[in-house]
Amino acid sequence: MDILIVGSGGREYSIALALKKDQNVGKLYFAPGNGATGRLGENVLIDDYVQLADFVKEHEIALTIVGPEGPLTEGIVDIFKQRGLTIFGPSAKAAQLEGSKIFMKNFLSRHNIPTAKYIETDSLQDAYTFINQMSTPIVVKADGLCAGKGVIIANSHDEAKKAAGEMLSGNAFGKAGMKIVVEEFLDGYELSIFAICDGTDYVVLPAAQDHKRLLNDDKGPNTGGMGAYAPTPLVNESIYQKLKERVIEPTLKGMKEEGAPFCGVLFIGVMVVAGEPIILEYNVRFGDPECEELMPLLKSPASELFYKAATEDLKNAKIEFHDKYAVGVVMASKEYPYKNSEPAEIIIDDIVHDDIDANAHISFAGVTLGEEGKLFATGGRVLVCVGIGDTIKEAQKRAYMLCGQVHFAGKQCRTDIAYQALRLES
Repeated sequence: MDILIVGSGGREYSIALALKKDQNVGKLYFAPGNGATGRLGENVLIDDYVQLADFVKEHEIALTIVGPEGPLTEGIVDIFKQRGLTIFGPSAKAAQLEGSKIFMKNFLSRHNIPTAKYIETDSLQDAYTFINQMSTPIVVKADGLCAGKGVIIANSHDEAKKAAGEMLSGNAFGKAGMKIVVEEFLDGYELSIFAICDGTDYVVLPAAQDHKRLLNDDKGPNTGGMGAYAPTPLVNESIYQKLKERVIEPTLKGMKEEGAPFCGVLFIGVMVVAGEPIILEYNVRFGDPECEELMPLLKSPASELFYKAATEDLKNAKIEFHDKYAVGVVMASKEYPYKNSEPAEIIIDDIVHDDIDANAHISFAGVTLGEEGKLFATGGRVLVCVGIGDTIKEAQKRAYMLCGQVHFAGKQCRTDIAYQALRLES
């Protein structure tokens, strides 16, 4: 089957790498793709969803996979399904689980799914009243999509009030912050759990852990993610079972009852507090960079996972994962996450270690194609170096060895990805 992947980042590149290993897959298309996806298939520069659906129909593309949240909340799935096309991802109504933090928090409350105490409001006075009743730190979230940046963890009441005021005034995140959620801070460790859903059935992927902060030891500003690893030893069978019974199954049941069956990736941001999983947030797509580690762990044909979910047939899928670990290290541009950086040519040394050649790879993200086929770093997060191994330490070593082969002006990366898991091992 020929497949279209919607998106342009490392997440979409990683999905494509998994599909390229699949004997069931023919040609890959990307809309719009990036400077490196043209090596894996054909980039399609159509940003109108109706026209893109027409392209899919004309070229008899069997499956479309949507990577980012933007097209999902904007209704691309509805447009494609109205034309009888097979597409992986939730409807616009179901995508509200990410598109509106207020919708998500109220949904959790309605269906008794464990989450932090909160208030949702567009009133600054109500926000202040709630803040005054809370102990610090306090979490303040913009309601709408903010590319993963609409969350402020305030260490004082004054800081929380300032964040609330800047959001509600529109100065911080525009319309996305005209309504806010203020909630209690949960003290525990954070996990990323992904369930592939078809509206009724689901498959839980190995749990991952993201590293949001720019600098080692989780210091510096929040980013879109500086690396991740999977699976994490911080999750045991008890936590998986609690998540299935208390979170995933009630969510699928609740969404169906509310007329918005959930098909696609349910990305569950979890805080584990004293052994109990509490839900921080839902997203409706793969995390980036978690996807870069999960895709190479998939043993089953990738097309089966996505197609069976898109056609509501997961009950007949046999999905397996390799008994290995993956560590991904993001290489970012010089000024990330503060501002745009000057384009810089990417030079990759010849890989002379057979071990690295066989067990590590690059997922390209913020890159463009220049003259003579040269790649240039033009995005904040430029690429992800991924290592695979029988242990987390082995996977980490391979990822960082590959990082040493990649060069561009101003490159930056953390040197401690997977440090929490490695501390458990030692």
